[in-house]
Amino acid sequence: MPARILIAEDDDNMRFMLQDNLEMAGYRVSAVGDGQTCLSVFLKEEFDLCLLDVMLPKKDGFTLASDIRKINRDIPLIFLTAKLMKEDRIQGFRIGADDYVTKPFSIEELILRIEAILKRVYQTPSRADNEATYDLAGSCFNFHDQTVKSSNGIVELTTKEAKLLRLFCIHRNQVIERDLIQKAIWEDEGYFVGRSMDVFISRLRKIFRHDPNISFQTLHGIGYKLNVNDAVDRA
Repeated sequence: MPARILIAEDDDNMRFMLQDNLEMAGYRVSAVGDGQTCLSVFLKEEFDLCLLDVMLPKKDGFTLASDIRKINRDIPLIFLTAKLMKEDRIQGFRIGADDYVTKPFSIEELILRIEAILKRVYQTPSRADNEATYDLAGSCFNFHDQTVKSSNGIVELTTKEAKLLRLFCIHRNQVIERDLIQKAIWEDEGYFVGRSMDVFISRLRKIFRHDPNISFQTLHGIGYKLNVNDAVDRA
């Protein structure tokens, strides 16, 4: 399965060039033009590597990288920048950047850097799970069918419930902040949206209430976490 790369670059010509060349190199690519949209896409899907411009509208590259690191501490990050300031490079590496590429750059060199990072981190070109189904201990969630199958039968989900559960499955055993969930699923973060989110999470808890290996943990003032006993999942 080809590796998935998420690009955040506000220059249209640069973004299209990067996407075209990386797709020709065999990667699956999603490309956006601002930091906030990038974070929303990252929350909804799975990626193997992020390619982030430093100077982005709505959310700069460093802030975006910090938000991504809250969700996934291990995903490789490469910064793209026209800046030559030493302080920017230091800040990028402190956030956890795997590489830092200064514009203008050779696309061939960039692809080689990406290949080297993917091999080092994953040992194989890709580890992202692009299937529509997710195994959760004793249950199986099918995103496309919007169903959860277990020994207790089949439960049908609403579209919003399915999107929310998929978000938790992608980031299983990781804390997801409340505002990030709201922006990813509801694309808003108002009070009433927050209350609606609480109701939907309560529904998901009810669906999995019979399985002791699955729980939705509330971290007050922070967010939520889907806890899955992976030992059972692998059995």
